[in-house]
Amino acid sequence: MRFVWTVVWAFLLSLMAAYVISNMTQSDFSFLQTVVMTIVFSGTAFALGEGLIKEEA
Repeated sequence: MRFVWTVVWAFLLSLMAAYVISNMTQSDFSFLQTVVMTIVFSGTAFALGEGLIKEEA
């Protein structure tokens, strides 16, 4: 379930970032950019959460 929520939040944050950036640069909104950012953000979160960050005991 945590993977699903990670992807959902990554999508929502990517959607917001793509919207703000496209408005600031006065260019067209690109849904493909949102999907690419979602994949990058999710992959980074999965890599950090599952392997790179270890909980100290």
